[in-house]
Amino acid sequence: MAQPETTAVGRSTVLAGRRFQVRDHYEVGREKVREFARAVQNHHGAHLREPDARKLGYEGLIAPPTFASVIGMSSTRALMDSVLTDYDLAQVLQTDQVFELHRPILAGDRIQTELLIDSLRQFGDNDFINVKFVLRNQRDEVALVGSSTIVARRGAEVDANLVEAVDSIFMHVRPADPVDGPLIELPAGGGAPLPARETALVHTLPAFEQLTPGAELPAGTAQLTRGDLANYAGVSGDPNPIHFSDRAAELVGLPTVVAHGMLTMGLAADYLTSWLGDPTAILKFSVRFSGFVPVAADAATTVEFSGKVKSLDAGTRTGAITLSGVADGRKLFGRALAEVRFA
Repeated sequence: MAQPETTAVGRSTVLAGRRFQVRDHYEVGREKVREFARAVQNHHGAHLREPDARKLGYEGLIAPPTFASVIGMSSTRALMDSVLTDYDLAQVLQTDQVFELHRPILAGDRIQTELLIDSLRQFGDNDFINVKFVLRNQRDEVALVGSSTIVARRGAEVDANLVEAVDSIFMHVRPADPVDGPLIELPAGGGAPLPARETALVHTLPAFEQLTPGAELPAGTAQLTRGDLANYAGVSGDPNPIHFSDRAAELVGLPTVVAHGMLTMGLAADYLTSWLGDPTAILKFSVRFSGFVPVAADAATTVEFSGKVKSLDAGTRTGAITLSGVADGRKLFGRALAEVRFA
């Protein structure tokens, strides 16, 4: 295994532990929730219609479980524009994603984001950067805590053809930043302790008493086309051209255009929600990406999902569910685990 270089150790010392607040809040729009739900094929009525959300005890539309990725993308751009300036967003890959949901994000919420560069490690030409984040709503309630690990190449020569291709087709999504910068640096340290997770009622379909460890969830499928990828790129603000340009995919060694990792995580969330019957029953969802979904220009790709009850806790009526996704014979997740609560 490659050993971290001395320069990387110094860089890690400088960056690790730095905390920031995104200067501007993110306002969760009603139509944005619907738009995102359609993009990740999350079909539960609570994402689309207020009467369905009210049945679960909420007045506003409930954002899908992976909606925070939209807020995370804008926060990542802010970090890379002002702090992680050695990296090119178009050449960053995500390896791990964790969402710990304390309470639902609702249409109308005003979300403030706090970021922590938890660690930066270099192995060979690759830097592995772990960023933790906390999302709070307008009442200063914690809505979600999570982390994301990205891998980026730094200091390596970039193919001139790739630079030209990216410059020609890169999505122009970056809004104008505040004059005094998109981030406010916070004092070092962990910040205030996080409160306990929200314990609102859930309305799940599976009967907890009938579940057993090892029980398998019904199989599920989803389909992705180039149109789905282009739509998700715009809705999520993910500008990487490997998700819509054959030329860009070819230049980085991919056989064809591939789906976004967070899009496949969103599809998996719908598979889980369809079984649970209540998206707010998902307490934690973590994925390690290990494969990709190839999507041809003239045919849809089918993604197959399966799941299994890993463990159950009768005292809290919670369970751990392992999820698997396969496309074109390729395993998509090195690990996908959800912690859920039952009625």
